[in-house]
Amino acid sequence: MLDQATPSFIQAGARRLECRWFGAPSPDRPTLVFLHEGLGCVSLWKNFPERVAAATDLAAFVYSRAGYGASDAAELPRAVRYMHDEGLAVLPEVLAAAGIGDCVLIGHSDGASISLIAAGAGRVPGLRGLILLAPHVFNETVCVASIREAAVAYRENPRLREGLARYHGEQVDDAFWGWNDIWLHPDFWHWNIEEYLSTIAQPLLLIQGEADQYGTTRQLDAIEAQVRGPHQRVLIPKARHSPHHDAPEETLNAIEAFLGRIQAL
Repeated sequence: MLDQATPSFIQAGARRLECRWFGAPSPDRPTLVFLHEGLGCVSLWKNFPERVAAATDLAAFVYSRAGYGASDAAELPRAVRYMHDEGLAVLPEVLAAAGIGDCVLIGHSDGASISLIAAGAGRVPGLRGLILLAPHVFNETVCVASIREAAVAYRENPRLREGLARYHGEQVDDAFWGWNDIWLHPDFWHWNIEEYLSTIAQPLLLIQGEADQYGTTRQLDAIEAQVRGPHQRVLIPKARHSPHHDAPEETLNAIEAFLGRIQAL
């Protein structure tokens, strides 16, 4: 089985996508499928998927969407429904290409939204649960403000671009502006995926940093009010938009406990 130093590739969404496995999948146990944020990729999860896999004795599968990491380039500019396209079309192809049946989706930010769309539309038949880190189901003023600040920082601070280029290589500008431009597009203010929530019956773990600069707990309120499945909220003091990086131990402990509970069902 592949390890962290061994990238591989699958074909999905008409593109070659970078992926990695941690641990050996078992037909009797769910696979953990990690979906990254709007500027993420396989490597930007760092060692977190490996740690979750080791702590839970479950296999973890991580992939980079088109336009990120070592995956093929994405078609730009992104459409307002780009996360719909990922959840409704690409993710099912990814799971099929990787041979994944029963699974738990672990999504961060954009990846959490994609997970909700796929779950609500019934595109993941083997779905056993969702773990959502800093999820978005609608746009917010605080999010738009922070994304505008990110655009200024990217233009004015070469070190930010250099840091992201270590993960995205020559497509770093496309990765950044592809994400930034669509979130700041006037039409994206009306982006909303709440229509997918009422059909989700699987257990959910919602994790958010109390200092999240891209969203408020209104996101969690909306999810909890509309999903049918049992749900748990974990707010992490001082953590920002990436609780798995800002507070890895607390985040890992919450995930490990949640996965233990749902496997006992």
